[in-house]
Amino acid sequence: MTIADKQLQYREIITKAVCGKGRKFSTVTHTVTPPHQPTSILGAWIINHQYEAVRSGDGIEVIGTYDINIWYSYSKNSQTDVAKETVHYVEHVNLSYVDPKHRPSTVEVSADVIQEPNCIEANITSNGSGVGIRVEREFAVELVAETKVCVAVLPGGCGDLDGKDMEFSLGDNDYEDLDPDLLDDEL
Repeated sequence: MTIADKQLQYREIITKAVCGKGRKFSTVTHTVTPPHQPTSILGAWIINHQYEAVRSGDGIEVIGTYDINIWYSYSKNSQTDVAKETVHYVEHVNLSYVDPKHRPSTVEVSADVIQEPNCIEANITSNGSGVGIRVEREFAVELVAETKVCVAVLPGGCGDLDGKDMEFSLGDNDYEDLDPDLLDDEL
C-alpha cells in the first residue's frame, strides 16, 4: 500500500522528548596541602565522586564532589602518609540545541559522566608545601520536556492495514542527490 492509496492527515501531538543536549570536557587544577612537607609524590587518585544536574540559564549545571587522595613521602623519603581533601565543583554545560517548542514547566535534566574525574598529573608546588593535582572530567547532559511534534495520521486508524506494509515515497528521484561516498560499507 503506498501513501497515495490513502489521504494523509497531519496532527500535532504533545510528547516527552529530549529537547536539548550538551557535552563538556574540562581540565582543572586543585592544590592540596598535606600536614607534612612532601619530598615526593608516590600516587594520586580520586574516589567517591557524586553529582547532580540542575537547570541553569542557557545550560545545565553539574554540581558535585569528589575526594582527592595523595600518597606522598616526607622527611627526606623516610616516611609516607596519605593526604585527603574533598573538592566541591560546579560545571556549567551549554546546550548545543534547545527545542523552542518545549514546555518549560515540564523540564527534567540529567547528566551522565563520560570521563570520571581522573588525576592526570601530580606535582609538588613551587613553594614545596603543597601538591598541585590536574584533573580531567567530561559530562554529557540532556534536557527532557514535553514538546509538540507533527505526525501523519491515516483516516480510520491502523485497523484497515491488516498487516500490510506502508511505503512512504517522496517521489521518483528520492535517491538522486545521495553521495555514494557517504554510504556505510559495513551494512
